[in-house]
Amino acid sequence: MSKKAINRLKAVLAEQGKTNKWLAEKLSKNETTISRWCTNEVQPSMDTFVEIAGLLNVDVRELIISTKNN
Repeated sequence: MSKKAINRLKAVLAEQGKTNKWLAEKLSKNETTISRWCTNEVQPSMDTFVEIAGLLNVDVRELIISTKNN
C-alpha cells in the first residue's frame, strides 16, 4: 500500500514561512516527530491538528486534504 498524503502541514508551514523547528518548539515535540507528520509518514491526533491550526491561525480543515472529489 502506497503512502497517501493525508495532511497539508508541510505546505501550510511553507506558506507561512514557518519551520518544523518552530512548530516543534511551540508544541514541545521532537523535530523528528514534526518531520514525520510533514511527510505523512504518521499523522498527529485530531486534538493536535486543532492545536496546530490555532498556532497557524488557520481553519483545521486547511491542514487536511479533502477526500471528496469536487
